[in-house]
Amino acid sequence: MARLAPLSEEPISEEEGSRTAATRIHSFHNWLKSHLPMLSTKKNDIKILLSVLGCPLSPLSISRKQPRDVASSAQYIIQQFRATTGCSKRGRTAKSMYASGRVWMEMAHEHGLSSSGAASKGHHKGCFVVWQMVPDMWLVELAVSGHQIAAGSDGKVAWRRTPWLGAHAARGGVRPLRRALQGLDPETIAAVLSPAEHIGEKHIGDEECFVLELMVDNSILSSWSDSTAEIIKHRMLGFFSQRSGLLVRLEDTQLTRIQSPGAEAMYWETTIASCIEDYRRVDDLMIAHRGRSTVNLLRFGVGLKDHRVMTQMEERWTIDDVLFNVPGLSVDCFIPPEEVQRSCLYE
Repeated sequence: MARLAPLSEEPISEEEGSRTAATRIHSFHNWLKSHLPMLSTKKNDIKILLSVLGCPLSPLSISRKQPRDVASSAQYIIQQFRATTGCSKRGRTAKSMYASGRVWMEMAHEHGLSSSGAASKGHHKGCFVVWQMVPDMWLVELAVSGHQIAAGSDGKVAWRRTPWLGAHAARGGVRPLRRALQGLDPETIAAVLSPAEHIGEKHIGDEECFVLELMVDNSILSSWSDSTAEIIKHRMLGFFSQRSGLLVRLEDTQLTRIQSPGAEAMYWETTIASCIEDYRRVDDLMIAHRGRSTVNLLRFGVGLKDHRVMTQMEERWTIDDVLFNVPGLSVDCFIPPEEVQRSCLYE
């Protein structure tokens, strides 16, 4: 059996769906270079939206090491967050979680940053469910406008399954689901951001916030890259309210260099910014029940200085139900699809 292509969190065109895994990964890079500006139909919009916003992973795994400087300002901010959300209380025994919610997605294409450009918008509604066994096992299923996708992690490998690409394993090891970092799982938020550095303060809406920064190490970035796509940098910012101590905004930016043999290099800068709102107490934990994410995909490169392309997306979500210590949930619920178990990345 052919090896699975690595999980991609970039847009996927409809034409990729009928090809083999080896052919798809090559065609994907060619499509990135030349076809995105033409994808303005609703038929392809939903696939691009779900590829980027459906089940994205955190850029970093949960930190297993204790910070050296426990008295740093960054650690003070994280400790305040843990205290405010309730996950620092002794005796907390939650070992699993279930959450369900609704999503609204829309898309607009802007052909060139210096011109007004015609915009094409598509509105899509859907719902999702998340199961998790802290910290490394999770499963999410999402249905939007008749399309269903799923992603999961069994503690060994993360994977995603879509109707047009099938099941694919992720490069870069096991990482949390980004939805968990959007206020849904305070313990995971604190663990992922514990190595961050305090870089200043910023006004976000009506809140004065502390800003924590995480830069993904080059050794991790290289594990995400392949022969035609090189991840140059990835940066995550967390904005914590000085008043409440809660995480109110999450940003991450990734710069990717793509070059197929015999072609000029192209660069993609993907920026996802999430506003996190409506914290409510559930079983002594503060859980965010509402938020909004905006995505900017900027393409540029040699020969495209006057024809840069920006693609914009937006997602809003609402959490309807959260339950801890789910009866009957076990490790068997997180077994990946058979194709993933046979992939090279699973071993």
